[in-house]
Formats: sequence, C-alpha cells, structure tokens
Amino acid sequence: MNVPLRAAAPFDPEAPARLHPSVALRDESFGALAYHFENRRLVFLKSRALVELVVDLEHHECARAAVSAHVEDDEVDAYVAALGRLYDSGVIDGC
Repeated sequence: MNVPLRAAAPFDPEAPARLHPSVALRDESFGALAYHFENRRLVFLKSRALVELVVDLEHHECARAAVSAHVEDDEVDAYVAALGRLYDSGVIDGC
C-alpha cells in the first residue's frame, strides 16, 4: 500500500518549495536517488530534468514557476504532479 508520509496540507504548486534539508541526492545514469535521513525513505528521480528542477526549486517564487522555467508548456502538468508526489514522500517541502 502506498500511503503518503505527509498528513499536513497538500502540495501547493503556487507556493515556494525546496529540496528538503534532510534529503541527499546521488546522481545516477537515470536521474538520481533521493535519500531522506529523517524518515529513511529512498526515492528514485527518474530523469535528469526532474533532478535539475528539484535542485533549482528554491530559486523561484513558487514551484509552478520553477517547473515553467525547466520544461516545455506541454509537460508542466506532469512535472507539477511529480513534485506533488515528491512532496508527499518528503523529498521536497515548503520554504
């Protein structure tokens, strides 16, 4: 069963976001592994574009602006959804 770890407010793409301070990324050929040192969860980021987006999140006024800066318009919804899943797993959080 895939139960989200976060019971707080849902992901808001219009709010600022960042890579969680307790998460380390390890580059891999497919993208990266994200390891959360607090909840000990390992998450696969399956594309280089997603890794670059996650690393750059904190430099934008909101998550949607970061997505728009990194991907084509027709991919925005898919990447916003991916960020929502990363938020639920604790890989990213609000600033």
